[in-house]
Amino acid sequence: MATALLSLIRGKKIKRNLAMTGELSLTGQVLPIGGLKEKTIAARRNKIKTIIIPQANFKDLEEIPEHVKKGINFHPVQSMEEVIQIAFPS
Repeated sequence: MATALLSLIRGKKIKRNLAMTGELSLTGQVLPIGGLKEKTIAARRNKIKTIIIPQANFKDLEEIPEHVKKGINFHPVQSMEEVIQIAFPS
C-alpha cells in the first residue's frame, strides 16, 4: 500500500512483473509475514519475475519447492528505502 501511494505521489510507475509482501512499521521497517509459500505460488501463476520479501522471511524460502521458485528473483529487505530502490527503476 505504501509503495502504491508513493507511486501515485511521485507520478512514477513501479517496475513491471514485481510483487511484494510484508508489513511496514511506522519507522519504515519491513516486518515478517506468514504464508510466503502460498504467496509465491500465486505470484508464479501470474508470471511475476521479482518478489520483494521481508528479510526475516528469507529462511522460509527453504519450504518452497525449487520448481516454484525457478525463474523468480527474491529480494529480502529490511527497510522501505530498500523497497523503493527495487520497485522504482532508475
